[in-house]
Amino acid sequence: MTIPLSILDVSPVSSGSTSAQALRNTIDLAKFADQRGFTRFWLAEHHNTASIASTTPDIMIGQVARETQHIRVGSGGVMLPNHAPLKVAESFKLLEALYPQRIDLGIGRAPGTDTRTALALRRSVEALNAEDFPQELAELQAFASGDFPADHPFKAVKAYPQDVTLPPIWLLGSSGFSSQLAAARGTGFAFAHHINGDAAIPAMLLYRQHFRPSAQFPEPHAILAVSAICADTDEEAEELALSVAFSFFRLYAGLPTGALPSPAEVKAYNLTEEQRQLFASIRSKHFVGSPTTVRAQLADLIRQTQADELMILTMVHDHAARLHSYNLVATEFELQPVAVAQESL
Repeated sequence: MTIPLSILDVSPVSSGSTSAQALRNTIDLAKFADQRGFTRFWLAEHHNTASIASTTPDIMIGQVARETQHIRVGSGGVMLPNHAPLKVAESFKLLEALYPQRIDLGIGRAPGTDTRTALALRRSVEALNAEDFPQELAELQAFASGDFPADHPFKAVKAYPQDVTLPPIWLLGSSGFSSQLAAARGTGFAFAHHINGDAAIPAMLLYRQHFRPSAQFPEPHAILAVSAICADTDEEAEELALSVAFSFFRLYAGLPTGALPSPAEVKAYNLTEEQRQLFASIRSKHFVGSPTTVRAQLADLIRQTQADELMILTMVHDHAARLHSYNLVATEFELQPVAVAQESL
């Protein structure tokens, strides 16, 4: 099976380590991905989350793009309701000016945090209303094209640098709403299977069926984003997966959050029977195993969703194990390293 592979990174903060080290690990992972032949490297926006250092993707995009040469770098994504569309347009036009043809603008409508933190970001209860998202997206696209209606209050406002185009817009989502909006607005679409796996197939197909071509996307392009952990054996992978499963478990169980725990720390936690059931349910959302196991798990889903690209999120406690996981998946999916690909031309 050959399909373009990309990476979604949240800069996980492991127990016993620091946020600064997590960000350095992100740079290291990006440099690896650049040479290994991955298509994109996207950075997430999360707030008030102890296990995640990725709060400001536009800053990290510039850092990652500076340290890489080939890979496209983008947001996975900018949570648009947290930001003024004009500011987003300016930030990503600036990035595009610095790294032309290598920047992606992934947009989401979730807050990337809890309600109280979202209020601190948006400054008013009224601004918490996600129903404004289609209008905010339309405003962002209008700043990109300069195509505001004649009577619009922002008609005379320009997003600078004006002589630089806005990078391609990708709409992120985990529901049919996002897929329909992406299709209607002619953007790329990335579906978060690790958030809502049950909706993946209908949402991806809905996007393709109703897609309206645009200047940036004459054809639909759908990315399937999954959480996957790979190791040399199924047993090793299951051990590594304890960390991310427990991190999500704490969130859903309403327990105090913390850094990404080690497998040993997870094993030391005494779960009730009810908690064990919740933990098992959360674990089932992740694709875990040896390379052949992970590929077998993903093959049918890729076919059913008609995905054009596979984007992988791997959260494990040990950075070396994370690099090894991505390398195993790349090998199993026959990804060609950049140097090999260049020599064959």
